Amino acid sequence: MADYKNILNLPRTNFSMKGNLSQKEPEIVKKWNTNNVYKIIRSSKKNKKKFFLHDGPPYANGNIHIGHAVNKILKDIIIKSKNMSGFDAPYTPSWDCHGLPIEHKIEIINKKQKQKIVLNNFQDQCRKYAKDQVHNQKKEFMRLGILGNWKNSYLTMDFENEANIIKTLYKMIRLGYIYRDFKPVNWCISCRSALAEAEVEYHYKTSESVFVKFKTTDNNTIKKIFNISNNLNNSIYIVIWTTTPWSLPANRAIAINPEFYYQLVQTKNQILIIAQKLVHTTMERCKITTWEILGTISGKLFKNIKFIHPFLNFCVPIIFSKHVTLELGTGAIHTAPEFGSDDYNISKKHNIDMTQTINKCGNFISDIHPDLNEINIFKSIEIIIKLLKKNDSLLKFEFFKHSYPHCWRHKTPIISRATPQWFIKMDHKNLRKNCIQQILKVNWIPSWGKEKMVKMMSTRPDWCISRQRMWGVPIPIFFHKKTGKLHPKLSLIVKNVIKDVKKQGISAWFNLNKDLLLEKDSKDYIQVTDIVDVWFESGSIMLSDIYKKFNHKNVSDIYIEGSDQHRGWFMSSLIISTAINSIAPYRTVITHGFTVDETGKKMSKSIGNTICPNEIIKIFGADILRLWVASTNYSKEVSISEKILKQTSDIYRKVRNTARFLLANLYDFNPNEEMVSSENMIILDRWAIGKTLDTQHKIIDSYDKYNFHDVIKHLIHFCSIDMSSFYLDIIKDRQYLTPSKNVSRKSCQSAMYLILNSLIRWIAPILSFTSEELWNHLPGKKSEFVFTEEWFDKLFNLNDHDLMNNQYWNELLTIKNEVNRILDDTRKNKKVGNSLESSITLYVDDNVEKKLNLLEDELKFLFLTSEIKIKNYISAPSYAVKSTLIPNFKTSIAKIEGIKCIRCWHIIPNLINIDINLKICTRCLANTIGSGEIRKFL
Repeated sequence: MADYKNILNLPRTNFSMKGNLSQKEPEIVKKWNTNNVYKIIRSSKKNKKKFFLHDGPPYANGNIHIGHAVNKILKDIIIKSKNMSGFDAPYTPSWDCHGLPIEHKIEIINKKQKQKIVLNNFQDQCRKYAKDQVHNQKKEFMRLGILGNWKNSYLTMDFENEANIIKTLYKMIRLGYIYRDFKPVNWCISCRSALAEAEVEYHYKTSESVFVKFKTTDNNTIKKIFNISNNLNNSIYIVIWTTTPWSLPANRAIAINPEFYYQLVQTKNQILIIAQKLVHTTMERCKITTWEILGTISGKLFKNIKFIHPFLNFCVPIIFSKHVTLELGTGAIHTAPEFGSDDYNISKKHNIDMTQTINKCGNFISDIHPDLNEINIFKSIEIIIKLLKKNDSLLKFEFFKHSYPHCWRHKTPIISRATPQWFIKMDHKNLRKNCIQQILKVNWIPSWGKEKMVKMMSTRPDWCISRQRMWGVPIPIFFHKKTGKLHPKLSLIVKNVIKDVKKQGISAWFNLNKDLLLEKDSKDYIQVTDIVDVWFESGSIMLSDIYKKFNHKNVSDIYIEGSDQHRGWFMSSLIISTAINSIAPYRTVITHGFTVDETGKKMSKSIGNTICPNEIIKIFGADILRLWVASTNYSKEVSISEKILKQTSDIYRKVRNTARFLLANLYDFNPNEEMVSSENMIILDRWAIGKTLDTQHKIIDSYDKYNFHDVIKHLIHFCSIDMSSFYLDIIKDRQYLTPSKNVSRKSCQSAMYLILNSLIRWIAPILSFTSEELWNHLPGKKSEFVFTEEWFDKLFNLNDHDLMNNQYWNELLTIKNEVNRILDDTRKNKKVGNSLESSITLYVDDNVEKKLNLLEDELKFLFLTSEIKIKNYISAPSYAVKSTLIPNFKTSIAKIEGIKCIRCWHIIPNLINIDINLKICTRCLANTIGSGEIRKFL
């Protein structure tokens, strides 16, 4: 006797239910590398329309952190989705290799080994260190599933690229953008170098603030301008307030606003000069309770008045400036031209002495004051306050909390220090205006990036591009000792330097024999030993030869980096490209937020809330990390934690299980021979393919708009709702029970093949490892790697004019969901066990009855029940449950009485339809020993 119970087409596959990603993924990476899959992709996209994403170079120092992972994964998703959309989208990873962090690493190594720094040796050490870091980071990025031209990555320290940076720099010199000047720049005493605007970040700092008295040189002059006839026996002082007491040794003037009024204020034993509108607040802050006003005059009357420096032996003049405000302080500003742009500019205008008081390390030079010799400015405050007290010049000391600039590398306060530097003139040839015009043409995602860039560009100072360091691309200039003019043969010199740098690297400039090169001019010219800002290096990548072969216009389709790059790489690239090519270097700019923990706190080693990508991969696998990146709204801060990653794993499991179910039902399907044509397919299968096509349109649209979290939303809805909760649930009966070669089953397999083929492509840009694994299991003829494919084009939709069109199936789905809700309540009340044990009666109006009856005797398969009856709405008994969603719709559910078929598990109430001895229903007998049942709809 046949074992009817086990004559089933149950799913089977070697594609495991568990991902085991951390074990499988390294083997897939090895396969990609062995087969050079990137080269295969490029070959498959030959002659396609180009799409170019320009890689903002990470710094070659240390292991990658979670921010690196977010950035590189987003780029990889874009590249893979564009390849899938039919573009030729190359990706060349790049690295910043010069700069201070690497210098510091080598300095520490040499200090430990007590080695003396020799320039050539030092640069060689830096180069080797950077090379090792690139090698390590490259392996970590590849482990994330990033596909790119790893063998030919762009390194700023490659000789060819160093030469190209010099070439770009000289173009800027030739066009007149670059000049040398002595003026204040952002200066980090830990870096011992100037900083770019992008290297400065603001943090709150509590500073020592002081009200300082500058004594008049002549009481009678003050009496005269205030028109006072009485004798003034007390000393007269003008009062300033500063949060940088360490800058007082550099004071060379006092600035007041000629449009303000100032008052002479008598206190108990001294007379003070303070702006009229700030007298009351100054008295309160200085805890002076007894005082009176002796006179009021216009600030312009202080012309040519001098006061004595509070502890140095010279006098300082009053100068007029409208940058003096009444917001804080006393209305009189301590002016140190060495330590601030406003101070410098107003001092220059009035021919004030520009003497330097500190060295590059922030220590006072020897001839300022005996007590300050070689003292660091930030350690000098206590000494300076003692000097103020000693000279009766301190009116009040207090702490003041304010936002203060810090070095983004050292997280230490910086200063503004006047030094000779090289600058890019932002208003030369309307550069600033042209940059703003280009900003307005760019597509900014999020859109607020445009306003932010315009605002920064409108107010930014000239770009200080020189750095007083050793590991970087040199500024190839000789300038005259006396006139400051560039050498007349500089063009020829630079051409030769570029040739030498291509062969020897940057050492060619530093080893250059100036006497041999300049001959008789040598003694009159100074060779610049400064290096160029690393932001200039990365900003000029788009002009390099490596990218010209991809994009002759030097314009990238997209830049995508963290939101800090508005003032960094986005800005430097824009300035250089606009100055040289009169066009922005990018068409679209996307910014992503920073990573924070689940409570919204910024990740920090000191707090202990950081998560290392390598650790995540060991536990969860790279595909989970990639899925997390894609699931987030990256335009905002991105939260990550172990809890969030576990939630992401749940999403992954749903997608994997859906794909696995589809695959497991294709074990005996040959798509090359058994594909059922659309016109011969069961209608439900055609609906499923149409739903797949509809979802594919949404997914492609979301990829095109870079809304990857929407891709995941559509994917989850498709897998959970459209497939698992509806289609795949319904087709199990047909798939498992009908004969293996039955056209009804082959129709279902044809649909599942098309659905899976589409699904694998959808997830390939995000779940790259899983898509590779699925692709290898997919039956039928196909290319070796899914990444060479494009969006599946074999899908089709239902005809809107058909009776059973999409609207019809949407209505059925609504009815099914409503019945399922009532069925769940019935199960909770333990009236029935599962849906097959139920007899469902629907009380509906004529319109709904017609639609349900279209499915004929297959209607029960829609509701996964053994029996269903359709009756007129008005005949509904009182116990029938009324729908709040569907008008004229009631449901009653009862437990069905009959015999359970051991094969299909349906309860058979009519004994005619079942073999009582075998407990096999006539349908199952027909499907096992007969020709099989015929399905038309479900």
